[in-house]
Amino acid sequence: MDALYPRLLVTRFAECFGFYRAVLPPLTGATLVKGSPEGPYANWDLADQALLALFDRSALAAALGTAEPPGHTGTPTAPAALAQDTAMLVLRVADVDAALDLCLRHGGTPVAPATDRPEWGPTLRSAHLRDPDGRLVELQSY
Repeated sequence: MDALYPRLLVTRFAECFGFYRAVLPPLTGATLVKGSPEGPYANWDLADQALLALFDRSALAAALGTAEPPGHTGTPTAPAALAQDTAMLVLRVADVDAALDLCLRHGGTPVAPATDRPEWGPTLRSAHLRDPDGRLVELQSY
């Protein structure tokens, strides 16, 4: 049983599914155990434990009988830009530069290049990007 795992609520399910399907296996070793690009749900496991789940935002709203979340002003093809990120997915990887390249080739958008960050940790290197739904992702290695 999974004690805790991130579930991302996405507006561009097919694009986000394609992104995570392409980058999670080589970066983390996770395998897709449920879902398809058609959605509305998908999850990847690592050693029989959930690593990440995606859920289509409109499907969740329909299931709960709620409208779009407060402050949502985007469209399915152009998600709203947030003034501040409220969450970030952090993936520890062996090679930040190679991981960033992989993510960008599969629909990620660069935010900050791969950079050594000794102020965060003596040997920490990180890069930041956004997934196809605009969610902030950090790639890091120690």
